[in-house]
Amino acid sequence: MVQFGGVDYFDTESLLTAEEKLVRDTVRDFVSKEVVPIIEKHFREGTFPIHLARKMGELGFLGPTLPSKYGCAEMNNVSYGLVMQELERGDSSIRSFASVQSGLVMYPIFAFGTGRQKDNWLPRLATGDAIGCFGLTEPDFGSNPGGMKTHAEKKGNSYVLNGAKMWITNGTIADVAVVWAKLDGKVRGFLVEKGTNGFSAPEMKGKHSLRASVTSELVFQDCEIPEENLLPGTAGLRSPLMCLDQARYGIAWGAIGSAMACYDTALNYAKSRIQFDKPIAAFQITQEKLVFMLTEITKAQLLVLQLGRLKDQDRHKAVQVSMAKRNNVHFALEIARLARTILGANGILDEYPVMRHMANLESVYTYEGTHDIHTLVIGADITGMQAFS
Repeated sequence: MVQFGGVDYFDTESLLTAEEKLVRDTVRDFVSKEVVPIIEKHFREGTFPIHLARKMGELGFLGPTLPSKYGCAEMNNVSYGLVMQELERGDSSIRSFASVQSGLVMYPIFAFGTGRQKDNWLPRLATGDAIGCFGLTEPDFGSNPGGMKTHAEKKGNSYVLNGAKMWITNGTIADVAVVWAKLDGKVRGFLVEKGTNGFSAPEMKGKHSLRASVTSELVFQDCEIPEENLLPGTAGLRSPLMCLDQARYGIAWGAIGSAMACYDTALNYAKSRIQFDKPIAAFQITQEKLVFMLTEITKAQLLVLQLGRLKDQDRHKAVQVSMAKRNNVHFALEIARLARTILGANGILDEYPVMRHMANLESVYTYEGTHDIHTLVIGADITGMQAFS
């Protein structure tokens, strides 16, 4: 096994602390040893390597920015970003698992939950002994979550949920779902545990993307949960959007991991592939592609590093996260497509990771806010004029 050496044309390494470098190198080693050797098989078979959950927990990759009292690593946000970057170098499905567990399950329980809810769930989620999912998107409401139909009604000492969610990462394997529903017309968060009567989570099949990730529906039919399962700190649509801000931040870093894997593969291939008596890396068109790829990776690295520093200082804005997610995923997908052209016909083989990353990035381009929605979010911020209908 050849250890991945990273892609760093502008010496961003020098901008990292010793602790941040250690975190990155730990995840990089984990991905090279535990993910890369098995991920093509899982992608081919459409299965998630669930045994990695506890291994990621042992290494502190789950809920890494949360307090140590819950068994978490208390990393800064740059370190968290580096975790997401390296996990996605392995596969978007691995980063998606950790991103959902951390930003969309552990974060809302920490931010909006009671002391009892935190003590009950966070330590188990941190070790990977429990798995969570986040239920916001619905069959008819993706980009417009405020239109959700899932609703809750108070019934004695319980809440009764009815409705459905769709495109839910980890749903079928989750022990707890953070579910968003309207209660008296206001969006609130609820904890729905696996096995609750009236709750089912069938897995969605037939995906050409994120095949090594579990994607599910969540169905609630007169699903009765105890009143203590309400997340009391939730108050309107702002609450789930705060969670999405955490997840999108991780995606902005993660996309760089996919881009680096594709660039590194294309560069090494171009140096060794001989056509017309010389390596194809010696041809101008190939070099132009490689230069484009490296330039966009470098720009993406600088963008998220500054965003991470702002986040650690509590000075970042949600629209800055939108810009980073929008830019980095867009160019990661372009890089994957260019890498495939450099590999030619070999680019479609699973001997190389490029086609897998390309297929995955098509989903990443859409989820956690589509490219177009993030465009309108940024546009509204810089013009002061809302373009949403």
